Amino acid sequence: MPTRREQARVETTERILAAARTQLAEVGAAALSLRAVTREVGMVSSAVYRYFPSRDDLLTALIIEAYDAVGEAAEGADVGSTGLERWVAVWRAVRRWAHAHPAQYALIYGSPVPGYAAPADTLPAAGRVAAVLVRIAADGTGARDDPGPAVRNAIAPDVLPELDPALAPAAIAAFTQLFGTVGFELFGQYKNVVADRDVFFDHVARTAGRACGL
Repeated sequence: MPTRREQARVETTERILAAARTQLAEVGAAALSLRAVTREVGMVSSAVYRYFPSRDDLLTALIIEAYDAVGEAAEGADVGSTGLERWVAVWRAVRRWAHAHPAQYALIYGSPVPGYAAPADTLPAAGRVAAVLVRIAADGTGARDDPGPAVRNAIAPDVLPELDPALAPAAIAAFTQLFGTVGFELFGQYKNVVADRDVFFDHVARTAGRACGL
């Protein structure tokens, strides 16, 4: 059981993060201000700095929170009787989460925040969606095209060790297609280009899945 002090800290931290999420949606990550968040929460600056010593610390917390949320959505969607069904279900879950949380999606998959460098603390959460898709791809038994040594060697050593090295380029291309397709849709790049977004998205998902042997 947490102590009253520990519980109070958790509640205050959540209030700060909630205010930061609101500001993120209103002004974007680059303009996120710890002082503005402090005013929104009704705390003095000296108090909020005990929770988040700097804007970068607050950004890191928001980034981890967002990665964990989309990762949880992906993990929960990994259902289906075939590998391709599981794959498409996970892609759809990422898309649904992005539409429900566009500002958080932009934070983690959009343009880098000027002056901010994400620490290693963000990496486990950042890899959750990819881990689900890699697990599904590793179970695939369909036809796979070997891209050849030049393309295989283009991937850094020890990346995606769970997969056949010949499959790693297709998997990384699939991750790029997933987040790129969602981003293009979310930020208006498909306006007057793609009329039926649902059909097109599922086509991209299935094409990427088949390239991964599903």
